[in-house]
Amino acid sequence: MKKEKKIKIASLKFDTQGLIPAIIQDYKTAQVLMLAYMNRESLKRTMKLGKTCFWSRSRKEYWVKGMTSGHFQFVKSIYYDCDMDALLIKVRQVGVACHTGNRSCFYRKLK
Repeated sequence: MKKEKKIKIASLKFDTQGLIPAIIQDYKTAQVLMLAYMNRESLKRTMKLGKTCFWSRSRKEYWVKGMTSGHFQFVKSIYYDCDMDALLIKVRQVGVACHTGNRSCFYRKLK
């Protein structure tokens, strides 16, 4: 296992729209809670606030998870994958992560 290396945000590989997928995971249970997208600014905001901040592709605006629902995600750690084109953010989830009221957005199984 290689030693952990820290990188700068500028080293991450954002797509042509300036976005990178962020998988949100419960830091205690390892349950995958949701998937959202970040740009450089929302990642910087996340790191500064200690709460997840995403870029809404449909509304074209930033949103901090929990600002309207109270279901905040407090960041414990942020990892990037081997290709540097995806993030894994471990959080302490307050309440539910999904807008449907489910703990996770991944509550349905494909048959």
